[in-house]
Amino acid sequence: MNRIFAVAGAILTLSVGLAFAKKDKIESNKLKVVTTIFPEYDWAKEIIGNNSDAVDLTLLINNGVDMHSWSPSVKDIAKISEADIFVYVGGESDDWVESTLKNAKNKNMKVVNLLEVLGDRVKTEEIVEGMEHDHDEHHHDEDGHHHDDEDDEEEELDEHVWLSLRNAQILCEAICDVLSEKDPANAVFYKANLIAYNKKLSDLDAKYTAAVKTGSRDTLLFGDRFPFRYLVDDYKLKYYAAFAGCSAESEASFKTIAFLAEKLNELDLNYVCQIESSNGKIAKTIISTSKNKKAKVVTLDSLQSTTAKQIKKGASYLGAMEQNLLVVKEALK
Repeated sequence: MNRIFAVAGAILTLSVGLAFAKKDKIESNKLKVVTTIFPEYDWAKEIIGNNSDAVDLTLLINNGVDMHSWSPSVKDIAKISEADIFVYVGGESDDWVESTLKNAKNKNMKVVNLLEVLGDRVKTEEIVEGMEHDHDEHHHDEDGHHHDDEDDEEEELDEHVWLSLRNAQILCEAICDVLSEKDPANAVFYKANLIAYNKKLSDLDAKYTAAVKTGSRDTLLFGDRFPFRYLVDDYKLKYYAAFAGCSAESEASFKTIAFLAEKLNELDLNYVCQIESSNGKIAKTIISTSKNKKAKVVTLDSLQSTTAKQIKKGASYLGAMEQNLLVVKEALK
């Protein structure tokens, strides 16, 4: 009897082992796609669509820390090393990527660098009038935009390219191309999903254009960092802000607060904007310093702090940009 139990146990163990081996084989056959930030992840997810069983899609930064403060763990490095496709932004915040790719296990990996894909469409960080900055020697053009003297340090690229719906369409096409190259059997489905998704992005872009056209004002005022340059440039909006988009500063000087409060008065604005991770302190101080005590604080999502929990609840790039449209419409009243 004991012998019968022993044989049965061995068979059960073998069956379980074979099941796990089969699962591991299935997992190993999946296309491994690794993305650094949420917009890249969500774009890839939309393009992959119903083919998700054939793709292992990973989002590295999913804990609410934006890419300017994030560093990869050993586990993250291992994920990238074995990836078939790796998608990242490519700016100063990704200075760790070069050495990671150099030592990657998968030498056939396809890499999508957002800034390289966009080429001449990429902008540099700019300092507008009244903004906190590190340069002592500077001058502004007639629109209040800052220009460094020739002997100043090299300008930093503005990494927040995903906040342009027009850029998003170009970047989605690049992601679709590498997916199709690595998985030609499903290429027709990826391309069909791309066409459908880019149509939604284009339609939303048109709604932004219409909203700006019908708005009573043409300026956004930020009591915060300003990562939205690509968005405002797309629709020819003006802006003032406490800090540049990649700034690590969190305390504004009295001079900056006073300047922004005066702009609120001068332009007769009813709203001060902030980004999703703000505590609202600067925006509220600007309002209390201004003549318009009834002005309100509104929040735009820069899509830099999206968490795994929010994704599980249905967060999407398109949904965030649709919500941003509502905020822009309100702020331009």
